[in-house]
Amino acid sequence: MDKEDLKKLAYIIKYSRDKKGLSQERLAELAGVSVATIGALERGVANITLTNYYNICKILDIDMGVLNNFQL
Repeated sequence: MDKEDLKKLAYIIKYSRDKKGLSQERLAELAGVSVATIGALERGVANITLTNYYNICKILDIDMGVLNNFQL
């Protein structure tokens, strides 16, 4: 992913997390990742593994294709 794609992905993750009323800490706990990982994803400065991508989509009730196409 290039920087622009990471920024779009970051926006969708943060927007969806806020919409569900989850803190970064709670999302990290549920996804089995560190708070630093969630923070980095939401800032668009870290790539996401397929496992983390799947877990976050499942937790946030987002179809994986939605994140792939950068649409809400």
